[in-house]
Amino acid sequence: MDSTSAGALSAPRKALLAAALCCSILSACGGDDGEDTPRVTDAASARGTLIENPPRRTQSLASAAVLDRLLSLANGQSIREAAGSLSCGVDVHKIEYWTVDALNKPVAVSGAMMVPVGSGSMCTGARPIVLYGHGTSFGKDYDLSDIDDLNNPAFSEGLLIAAIYVARGYVVVAPNYVGYDKSRNTSHPYLIAEQSAKDMVDALTASRKAFGKIQANTISDSGKLFVSGYSQGGHVAMATHRAMQAAGQSLTASAPMSGPYAVAAFLDSVVQGRVGFSSTLFMPMLTTSFQTTYSNLYLASTEVYEDRYASGIETLLPSTSPSEELFSSGKLPEKALFNDTAPVTGDPALDTLLQRPTDRISKQGFGTPNLVRNSFRAAIARDSVANPDGALRSPPQPGAPAAASPAHPFRIAAKTNDMRNWQPVSPMLMCGGNADPTVFFDVNTQAMQRFWSSLPAGRVNVLDIDGVSDGTETRYAAQRAGFANAKRALERSGGQNSVDLNYHVTAAIYCTAASRDFFDSFK
Repeated sequence: MDSTSAGALSAPRKALLAAALCCSILSACGGDDGEDTPRVTDAASARGTLIENPPRRTQSLASAAVLDRLLSLANGQSIREAAGSLSCGVDVHKIEYWTVDALNKPVAVSGAMMVPVGSGSMCTGARPIVLYGHGTSFGKDYDLSDIDDLNNPAFSEGLLIAAIYVARGYVVVAPNYVGYDKSRNTSHPYLIAEQSAKDMVDALTASRKAFGKIQANTISDSGKLFVSGYSQGGHVAMATHRAMQAAGQSLTASAPMSGPYAVAAFLDSVVQGRVGFSSTLFMPMLTTSFQTTYSNLYLASTEVYEDRYASGIETLLPSTSPSEELFSSGKLPEKALFNDTAPVTGDPALDTLLQRPTDRISKQGFGTPNLVRNSFRAAIARDSVANPDGALRSPPQPGAPAAASPAHPFRIAAKTNDMRNWQPVSPMLMCGGNADPTVFFDVNTQAMQRFWSSLPAGRVNVLDIDGVSDGTETRYAAQRAGFANAKRALERSGGQNSVDLNYHVTAAIYCTAASRDFFDSFK
C-alpha cells in the first residue's frame, strides 16, 4: 500500500526480496544490499538482518506539519493536547528485516524506524529508543511507516507515537508484525508471546544497524531502551520485557498499556459471558493463531464456528477488506459471538453461568446468527469451572495465579501465552482504564498487579487513567484530566454509547502520554 510520497520498490529490490523469500531454508541466500547485512544461512542468522541499509525514508515532517496532520483525525485535538509542545521534526523510515514466525521459520517483515530531526539538543546526538508494539489491526495493509495515507489503518497510531515520542526526542522502532504489510504470511501469530518478542527484538537489532547511515546521521543510540505498546501491543511489550530480561539484555523500563496480559483469565471471562467489543473479529484471529501454532484446537473449523461462517475463516484475518465489508458480506457477524440461547450441558450451575448477560456491554455479544458454536463454548467453559483461574474466583485467589492444570487445548494455549509466570527487574508502568469495554482492566492489569504484589514498592506501577486521584498522587494528573475531558466531549456528542465505542482508543492517547512522562524520569 505504498503511497507515491513513500516511493515504490525499485526493480532490483523487488527481485532481491522475491528471491530471498523463495528460499525455504535460506541456505543458499545471501544479502548484498548493505555492508552490515550478513549472509543468511538459517533462522538464527536471518534474525535482525536489514534487507536494505540504509532503510528508505518515507516521510520527513517538521513539528508543525505533525501537528497539522493530526487535525485530519477525529481525535487529533486530543493527541495534540496530550503531546504538549513538540521540539523536533520527524523522519520516518521503512525498515524491512528478517524475523521468524511462530514455528520459528524465517520470514521477511517490515516496520517503522522514526527518528527526531532538528537543531535542538533534544533532536540530535545520542537519543533514547522506544521499542513499540502496535494494537490489534484487522487490516492486512497496516504499515506504521506510512503516516501520509489516510486510508492506511496505521495512520492514526503512527501519528500518535510520532507526536508523543519522536517529536520529543525519542527514536521509535515499531514492527508491523508477521502477517501485515509486506509479510507473505496469510495469518498473524496473534498473542503468541514468544514470537511477538522475537519480532520486536529483531526490529530493534535491524534498526540499530541503520544508525549513522540514515539522513539524520548524527542520531545515535544513547543506551537507554524503553519498551511500550498498546492493547495487543501491551501484551507484546510485556512479552518483550520478559524475553529481554531472560536473555540478559539491557532494558531501562517498560510501559505496557491496556493489554491482555492475563490471556487465560481474559479468555475464560469471555467464554463465561463477559463479551467485549469487536469479539467476532478477535476470536477468529486468536483461534487461527492458536491452531496454526499448536495444531491441536480442532480437526475442522466447523468444530468451532457455525457452518455459515466456517468456510474460509482461517484465512480471513487480517484482511484486505474493511471490517464493515466482512460484516455486510456475511463473512462474520458484527456482534453476535455467542448464541443468545445458551447451551444445555446438564450441569445446572454451568447452564446458569452460560446464560446471556444483562449488562449493556456484554449482552451485545449475543444473538443469532452467531459465530461460535455452543458446543465449543460449553467445552471450554466446563474446563474453566473444573480448573478455575485464580483471577476469576470470587474473591480472587491471592496472587491471582493462572489455572494450575487446564485441560482444553484452547485454555492450554492461552496459559502458554499468559504473562503470569515471571517477575520484572526493571521498572514498569501499566496504564489502562477501569471501564474499558474491549480489554478488561480488572482481569488483565489488576490481575497482574495482584500477581506482582510481593515485589518491592515502585517496581510495578499501575495507572488507572479513568481513576480519581486521591490528592496524593499528582504525577499523571494532566493525563487523567485530559481523559476525563475527552470522555465528557464524547458524551455530549453521542451519549454513553459514544463513550463506550471510543473508550479504548481514547485511553490510548493519554496512556501513551503518561508512558512518555514515565520514561522521561529515566533519561
